[in-house]
Amino acid sequence: MAEVVKDLFPKDIEVDFIDIYKLPLYNEDLDGDQPIEEYTNLRKAIKDHDAFIFFTPEYNRSYSPATKNVIDVGSKDPNGNPWAKKPAAVFSASTGGFGSMAGNHALRQSFVFTDLIPLQQPEVYLARVDTLFEGGSLTESTRGFLAKAVQAFVSHAESLIK
Repeated sequence: MAEVVKDLFPKDIEVDFIDIYKLPLYNEDLDGDQPIEEYTNLRKAIKDHDAFIFFTPEYNRSYSPATKNVIDVGSKDPNGNPWAKKPAAVFSASTGGFGSMAGNHALRQSFVFTDLIPLQQPEVYLARVDTLFEGGSLTESTRGFLAKAVQAFVSHAESLIK
């Protein structure tokens, strides 16, 4: 879904992914004055980006542990919280009927402490995501909804980035 959304952004906006594949779980013993390279690289990536869309499934009525780890590692930067005052949105999806609504809201709750500024509307919960593709392509109605959500996010981000 993230790949589909990336293609919906206007061409004049640079969009990329922060690779978290090899990010170890946050451990205070690996941080401090000499943080491990993976923590430093993530924090630099956060500082280098102006806005964020978080994509998450739902795990046990919350968001993914990998996303929690990214939030934690970033927010523990000894040089200050790189998430602060940056625009963000949550796009959630599940094969269930609620589109990861609980996971979406749990993630948004962490924005309060990290000082990310969330997009309020539209809320993006993609229910029964396994049915939203026809012949390998996203259905037109879902693509249209996501295009409107992307435009709302772009407007949100532009209003906050100076």
